[in-house]
Amino acid sequence: MRLSANQQRLVMNLWPTYRFAGIRIERIAPDWTEVDVRLRVRGLNRNAVGTAFGGSLFAMGDPFLMLMAMKQLGPEYVVWDKQAAIEFVRPGRGTVRGHFALGADDVDLMRKATADGDKHLPWFEDVLTDESGEVVARLRRQLYVRRKR
Repeated sequence: MRLSANQQRLVMNLWPTYRFAGIRIERIAPDWTEVDVRLRVRGLNRNAVGTAFGGSLFAMGDPFLMLMAMKQLGPEYVVWDKQAAIEFVRPGRGTVRGHFALGADDVDLMRKATADGDKHLPWFEDVLTDESGEVVARLRRQLYVRRKR
């Protein structure tokens, strides 16, 4: 069953991992080029010093880049998360937001880089911000992309 972007958003918002972490997917663009996510820092997702739990911040970026690539490239491609890292810049308080984008230029590059059957390992960087727009964390992810054999 193929879900629309909005249907996928609704299903993922019911997923226990996101629900209990306080993560909410606000929007998935119909063409899978953008995803907006938010985390309201509250009792169950606070760490020992009262700020956003690092695992919840890390989970905010997972698995959107991979899903956006899969949906845009189509079923003839294999896409996996290969590596990921997070740099905590400042304490997350209030509401933390993430905006993830994967544009046509990135997808075209993936298609060209894998046209002869080779794997492609692109890196992407995103930020999570607080209500004032200050960077809370920097996320760095690497995808594994290859045409199916």
